[in-house]
Amino acid sequence: MTVTSLRPRPEPAEVARVTSTAAELLEVLWGRASTAPASASQLRVLLILEHHDGINLRTLADSLASTPPSTSRLCDRLQAAGFVEREVSAPDRREVRLHLSGRGRAFLADLRLRREQALRTVLDQMPAAERVALLRGLEAFCEAAAAQIHDDSDDSRSSGSRTA
Repeated sequence: MTVTSLRPRPEPAEVARVTSTAAELLEVLWGRASTAPASASQLRVLLILEHHDGINLRTLADSLASTPPSTSRLCDRLQAAGFVEREVSAPDRREVRLHLSGRGRAFLADLRLRREQALRTVLDQMPAAERVALLRGLEAFCEAAAAQIHDDSDDSRSSGSRTA
């Protein structure tokens, strides 16, 4: 399947369209590879906790663009599944800290392995030169996206939004 025939210097809109199509196809591949007992929202929580161990509920809710009560119910389900642990903060007993459990970490590791296996099946069908080009492009994309996310975080902190 040819998504597009790229000109030597494709426009950002064209690249965005093809990238969006690739993301949709990734979702399908990952859905096939998943035996996940977690919803997409629950998976987002697990990924956030993996990178921000000990985050409090309000900050997690802000990260999800959700409300604390909805986020709390989401965490209730993850705790019941054994993926999340809650801990009362020693300095402020009103605050609850969230941690990814060992079972949650194992779940994410297994999910990543299954996703990578699904991707390898597709990548094996591509010529080596195309895989190299894809890798270079994805590395550049990741660098640019990480920089934008970092800049957005800095902007929100300097504008006085609450994070605690």
